Amino acid sequence: MAEPKFDLGWMRIFQEVGRTGNLTLAAGRLGLSQPAVSYQIRRIEEQLQVSLLQRQHRGVALMAEGRRLMETVSRTVADLDALAKSFRHRPQRPAIRLKTDYALSSLWLMPRMHAFRKSHPDMDIQIVATHRTDHDRSEEGEVAVVFGTLSEFGRIGTLLMPERVAPVCAPGFLAANGPLDDASQIAGATLLHLDAQGPSPWYDWASYLKDLGVRNAQAAGQGELRFNTYSLVVQAAIAEQGMAIGWLGLLDQLLTTGLLVQAGPVLTSLERGYWILPPAERKPETDQLCAWLMSELGGAETG
Repeated sequence: MAEPKFDLGWMRIFQEVGRTGNLTLAAGRLGLSQPAVSYQIRRIEEQLQVSLLQRQHRGVALMAEGRRLMETVSRTVADLDALAKSFRHRPQRPAIRLKTDYALSSLWLMPRMHAFRKSHPDMDIQIVATHRTDHDRSEEGEVAVVFGTLSEFGRIGTLLMPERVAPVCAPGFLAANGPLDDASQIAGATLLHLDAQGPSPWYDWASYLKDLGVRNAQAAGQGELRFNTYSLVVQAAIAEQGMAIGWLGLLDQLLTTGLLVQAGPVLTSLERGYWILPPAERKPETDQLCAWLMSELGGAETG
């Protein structure tokens, strides 16, 4: 005969029957039918090969083996209930959401996230990367880092990273296509473009070259390369496919390691950049994340 299987379900049934001394009453308290409880008791007795209950006219009584089993079952069920209760009442780890765009999350945040995790090991953080919209706002329990202007976010946010850009490319591309000493030479190179819905909210090649007094003249005989995410623009630049508008701040690590090199003058827009938007209801964990972002990015408060 197979070894008896002890599970919490039948232990609760047996405990309730032994406690009430009545199959019908026990069934009612367990939300079962009386035949189902009776059947389960018979199965327990068959598996253990002992008689546990003495059937009486108005109920049942525990026999000697039943009393011994009742003592063990009661302790086991009580221990399990106490353990489950401790799980339910265990203090939850603080959890926060950080929402930002794909460029900042992949190029700047991911290489630094281990530092935040190391300094805050008990905090759970969820990174939510999204495309930029005109309605970026932080939600409850969420810190948002969004690209925008002073007029959009100056009253509710803190400027973390002003827009500073310069042409960047791979060293091999510069060696093959250089020199690129002035804006007119840059305009004639293969340029990598980031598509935007409507007018570009950040520096693109047209506005960059315009500010330098040069019209964007596409390189003769070469088609444009366009991408819908900045990460792809950067990967194409690393692969020597062309020259990209480089965000100084997002690409610092790639410039430091030499995967990319700066190949043109820096332009700055002090009223545009990445803003940190704290949640309306401040919490210690969101304050800690905001403080860490500000210290890492070195931004200054704006208006």
